[in-house]
Amino acid sequence: MAARRVALITGGGRGIGRAIALAFAREGLAVAVAARTRRQVEGTADDARDLGATALAVALDVTEPAAVGTAVREVARALGPVDVLVNNAGIAESAPFAKTDLDHWERHLRVNVTGPYLLTREVLPGMLERGWGRVVNIASLAGLAGAPYVSAYTASKHALVGLTRALAAEVAGQGVTVNAICPGYVATDMVWRGARNIAAKTGRSFEEAVAVMARANPGGRLIEPGEVAAAAVTLVHDERTNGETVILDGSPRN
Repeated sequence: MAARRVALITGGGRGIGRAIALAFAREGLAVAVAARTRRQVEGTADDARDLGATALAVALDVTEPAAVGTAVREVARALGPVDVLVNNAGIAESAPFAKTDLDHWERHLRVNVTGPYLLTREVLPGMLERGWGRVVNIASLAGLAGAPYVSAYTASKHALVGLTRALAAEVAGQGVTVNAICPGYVATDMVWRGARNIAAKTGRSFEEAVAVMARANPGGRLIEPGEVAAAAVTLVHDERTNGETVILDGSPRN
């Protein structure tokens, strides 16, 4: 990349988002890390600065249209216009379909699909005008296949993959790429919460529950956040890949 690029990463306070922000910092990008409260991402921003990057902590509820516009303008004033958008903020809650009420359903769609829609709509025109941009959506293997007890999550991630492919077709040949990364279970707080939930409901130990989730990945192991971050870095540098779903399932090919 010839000039310093500016990246905005949502859900940047921990796990995958934090790993991506720090990987981008090492690559020389200026990074804006966003979460619902500024306190959640101040540590990530500080660590990015320790790596020599210019960094900004941003408070952002991705489901609020006005807040999205305000946050993007804040990033532009402090760092410059957003060149790289990583839609990482997301939720994952389980429930049998019969107990998936409307609030549960709509909450997943708001955070996992509408949030990326709002952010992408805010930054994409500038990317197209400048002739360079990257949108990286953090989806899931659940965006490519079905799984029991997570109908809302699965539907939302399928929708995010569909949005990725539609936008990629729309911006093709204009210097902007839109891709999705689809990891299996990743060693993050989200998985630890899931393991505790499994343990509470089944009587298994926490360690046994984690092992169950690891075995659910085709490679038989949990994905590390750094693996997702490495894939995101590759997509930022890659001018040709567009509309792809990068699968991270723990298999040797990954």
